[in-house]
Amino acid sequence: MRITVLTVPDCPNGPVVEERLACALEGRGAEVGLVEVGDAEQAVRLGMTGSPTVLIDGVDPFAVSGAPASLSCRLYRGSDGRAEGAPSVADLRRALDAADTTADCACPPIDAAGRAGRGRLAPVAGGLRAVEQAVLRHFAATGHAPVIGELEAAAAAHGRTAAEVVADLGGDDFLVLDDHGRIRAAYPFSAGPTTHRVRLASGIEVWAMCAIDALGVADMLGSDAVITSADPVTSETITDTCAGGHMTWQPSTAVVYVGQRSCTGPAADVACGALNFFTSRRTACTWARRHPDYTGQAVEQSQAEALGRSIFGSLLLAAEPVEGRGC
Repeated sequence: MRITVLTVPDCPNGPVVEERLACALEGRGAEVGLVEVGDAEQAVRLGMTGSPTVLIDGVDPFAVSGAPASLSCRLYRGSDGRAEGAPSVADLRRALDAADTTADCACPPIDAAGRAGRGRLAPVAGGLRAVEQAVLRHFAATGHAPVIGELEAAAAAHGRTAAEVVADLGGDDFLVLDDHGRIRAAYPFSAGPTTHRVRLASGIEVWAMCAIDALGVADMLGSDAVITSADPVTSETITDTCAGGHMTWQPSTAVVYVGQRSCTGPAADVACGALNFFTSRRTACTWARRHPDYTGQAVEQSQAEALGRSIFGSLLLAAEPVEGRGC
């Protein structure tokens, strides 16, 4: 648990809230820091609505709806109706207990694979699988998306143009296309920068659409890889190193939040924004509280790895069937 006390310089209630926090914690593990806020711009950036402001994992548990950022003295009204310049010990304990409860962050499970559970492997018919696999191999070999002309050979083997097949793949959410029909993403890869960077053993670096996609890259390619990402709450770096099929996470407390918006649509729109790495379960839950439009849950490392493997591990292993042998 990370507790930050925001105060203006020489705030008389700064020492008071620190003393009360020490009593409220009662040996509970927490990192407590004091930050002096010197101007209005910094107050806005840090979420300070008066001095002192207490943040628990980046969230103000005593926030008043609509209260603006401020450098003025802040008053806290206790359960007895009395206003003071710092939260009471009892109110701080309740806030800490609520943060501990939220740390479990158990929400209804969601379909992280997208496509209503139908998976990411395109069907053989119409050259969809051949072109999808050609796109994925191009990303892995070059680090960027192919242009349509580079896919003509794969599409022509099925009597179609690359533009036709790519349009079908985009319509079924195997690819993400821009307004001009160019490939913007091919799960797990993104053509543009994201929070999740994957460096392959070949030295090629690729962007992944989300945390689960990043975790699936090594299994899909049968390659060692290093994933570099960042906690959306703290901006701290998270690295996952895959070597010989074993994944090492840094920090060791890192988790993945798996969620989606409560609506249907392409995974890039409804899920990828909620599939992130976090340094701890607590920061994942802090993010979840700040984004009520997403539902989901924080999952442990082994679960996240298994999910990435199950979605992407077979995408390049599933060859097209030999004619006459079914599919």
